[in-house]
Amino acid sequence: MKIWVNEQIDPSGIIYACVASCDEELALDCYQNWQQNLSDRQKQDGWTIRLRTVNSWDEIPVNAMKLS
Repeated sequence: MKIWVNEQIDPSGIIYACVASCDEELALDCYQNWQQNLSDRQKQDGWTIRLRTVNSWDEIPVNAMKLS
């Protein structure tokens, strides 16, 4: 099983928001949306968006919203 994980990370490296899904298209849409919604100020301050895949729900941060 491949699980797509979107993470919005603040300048100190803390995960601010996390969404996980088995649906690749949904995950890519979420990633693009988050990228587009980061303000220039947030980007300058060091906010980042990361999209990664994992093989188990155990590898996903506890605070993740799981979408199906």
